Amino acid sequence: MKIIVLDGYALNSDLDWDLLKQVGDCTLYDRTGNDDEEIIKKIGSASIVLTHKTPIDAAVIEKASNLKYIGVMGTGYDVIDMSAANSKNIVVTNVPTYGTDAVAQYTFALLLEITSQVGIHNQLVHNNEWSHSSDFTFWAKPLIELKGKTLGLIGFGKIAQKVAEIAHSFSMNIIFYNHRPKDISQNWIKQVGFNELLEESDIISLHVIQTTETINLISKAEIHKMKTGAILINTARGKLINEADLADALNNGKILAAGLDVVSSEPIKNNNPLLQAKNCFITPHIAWAPKETRSRLLDISINNLKSFLAGTVKNQVI
Repeated sequence: MKIIVLDGYALNSDLDWDLLKQVGDCTLYDRTGNDDEEIIKKIGSASIVLTHKTPIDAAVIEKASNLKYIGVMGTGYDVIDMSAANSKNIVVTNVPTYGTDAVAQYTFALLLEITSQVGIHNQLVHNNEWSHSSDFTFWAKPLIELKGKTLGLIGFGKIAQKVAEIAHSFSMNIIFYNHRPKDISQNWIKQVGFNELLEESDIISLHVIQTTETINLISKAEIHKMKTGAILINTARGKLINEADLADALNNGKILAAGLDVVSSEPIKNNNPLLQAKNCFITPHIAWAPKETRSRLLDISINNLKSFLAGTVKNQVI
């Protein structure tokens, strides 16, 4: 049985793939481009393919005639043409919960950087601004206390629920919107409509998958409904936000700051308007990347494949 890993670099620099190699004849590529011909050539006659971000579209699926299983090494599966896969009875799996704690942690890393401004003040101290100061303290940018602020969560899956728990420990007010209403037992969380969330939140954090319905979920019209001075956090998918509209809102002060671990095209393009926007904190899609989290991702990906081969599919995407 031939197994192809199309883009293992993000995982394989410090992780051991021996358990996967024990499952079958494994060819591990660090990277594969987005060109269909290259992808088809690398898949060849393989029946098993694992991918992280390399897209597998209808043309690839049509040509990869032996393909029986696609394992997405991540939660989002927008890189797979699901209609084409289903039409060929190809099983697609993902890893839905491997990064819950890490991404929730990183959501607050972005928020705390915005509200506490650790990075700039650390740099100022190392630039001798403090040693030359007349006072025992100084701050170059305003600091914001989170207690009593309203955090609005768009989407309320596992990651958002963990973010809510952390926010509760900061004595924040927590509201959420989910496209399907959720049953909640906590009396400190309030479920609201989408527009109500936009209007009431001091901080909005995005936790939904990318679909045709969620692309540009936050654009000019939605930003207009937000509080002036709101903070926007995105650790989900870059295309959820209209980046030109967000850049305008940051530059005109409608949005106080944005903390983004994702952008619409990755790696980020030099002409992305957010690179020149005020108070925009951008990191290179690393919320998922602690070694512990990546190790868990690899283990679950291998177990997904083993379950498929045993006839008991786990984490199948329908």
